[in-house]
Amino acid sequence: MRPKIRLCLTALSLFVAGATRGMPSPTSPHLVPIPIPRAKLCVTEGALEETRGTRLTVTVPKMRAYVVAATAQVVGAQFTYLGPTSADVPLGSGEMRRQFGLKLRAKNACNLVYVMWRIEPESKLVVSIKSNPGLTTSSECGNRGYRNIKPNRSASIPKLKPGDSHSLLAEMNGSEMHVSVDGGVVWEGDLGSEALTFNGPVGVRTDNGRFEFDFLTEGLGTTVPCHVGEKE
Repeated sequence: MRPKIRLCLTALSLFVAGATRGMPSPTSPHLVPIPIPRAKLCVTEGALEETRGTRLTVTVPKMRAYVVAATAQVVGAQFTYLGPTSADVPLGSGEMRRQFGLKLRAKNACNLVYVMWRIEPESKLVVSIKSNPGLTTSSECGNRGYRNIKPNRSASIPKLKPGDSHSLLAEMNGSEMHVSVDGGVVWEGDLGSEALTFNGPVGVRTDNGRFEFDFLTEGLGTTVPCHVGEKE
């Protein structure tokens, strides 16, 4: 792993762990992670509530959101899985999944990168690209353009049970992706040039699960518009 990436992931892991214990965040020349409040997120589908401080909760079957500012491609969440939603809604493909995920380079609903922690029916971490050049809305691209990326190195992730808490952290450096869970690297690979043909802020999505979480990123810059209703 490159030194900068290792430093970023380590610092963000320490920050997330420290935040839950009331510890100050570490400082580094590369990374100043900050928790993102609800007011800085555009929720394009579903609902996302702020509970205490910047802690967020989701209880609806489908939630999609992104940061309304340009960001570095570093994103993390310290989350607690609270269990299934009261009703399940299938994905656009018709498949039923329960999952928590992070979004990177989220230009729009048709062009972005996903890091998904799948809970059911199978516990695994999946990194994928959704690429549909020239298309911008879900009504245009639907469920097309997904491609799962094979890692160069990977490790198993914990099987989630209601009440479990973990950190999920991801960073892109060019086309390279590095993902860690609870401070340990679980996915490394190269997404290829296709992932660099679009760009945008980071975000979060959930499907058929209830979660409470802190959402973190760094490098908040120019404000970007909120397009409510652009389903993924």
